[in-house]
Amino acid sequence: MQVLSPNREANRQAPPSCDERPPVPAPRRTPSQGSKLALDASAKPRRTGLQLPSSLPFDTWRRIGHQISLIADSSAWWLGDWLVYGETEYTDRYKRAVEESSLDIQTLRNYAWVARRFPVSRRRDKLSLQHHAEVAALPEHEQMLWLDRAERFSWSRNRLRSQIKAHRTAALSASGRAAEAAEEKAVIHIDVPVDQEQSWRDAARRMNRSVEEWARLVLNQVATGQIPARGISDAKAG
Repeated sequence: MQVLSPNREANRQAPPSCDERPPVPAPRRTPSQGSKLALDASAKPRRTGLQLPSSLPFDTWRRIGHQISLIADSSAWWLGDWLVYGETEYTDRYKRAVEESSLDIQTLRNYAWVARRFPVSRRRDKLSLQHHAEVAALPEHEQMLWLDRAERFSWSRNRLRSQIKAHRTAALSASGRAAEAAEEKAVIHIDVPVDQEQSWRDAARRMNRSVEEWARLVLNQVATGQIPARGISDAKAG
């Protein structure tokens, strides 16, 4: 039988009981977007300003700016949802509450309109309310298409607007060309004296049109009565 010395006995550690075992660290949680809606501890917000310490590290200063931007955009959604709720729950009283606040009613209505067009489940937390406002009037599938592109390519609100405008312009142009190609046309040949041709070209140039466009315009005006055909005949006779 082995006899342990007092020192060795003291140094031997018995297996920890259930109560003595060290706690298992909780799994790290990725902060949600909502948990980010706060300013860095170094920033002291006031009703009319923001107090920052001297010698603030650049990365901290930049992070605070991102936090302020996030809070500002989130507050636009909050105001929109707040007004929608008031219109629904307090139909007879919400207008007075809005008037008593310092909030601009038209701005609130714009926020509320966007909030109605986008249920919370379809809002993109990586895009601003203004991004959503740019596509709010579109059908739902087009809303999702453009927001997907804006999110994927990190477009600003202005870039998203210009992309939508360019798409619409191209679509209208293609539609116009298709309609023009589908339209039946007749070709009319007119023989005119050389001096008369020159006068026609001069008249067309003054209207910034080709001779063909000018002639078609004048003939249409005569045909629709905008230019009296009798007057032209009388002028020629004179």
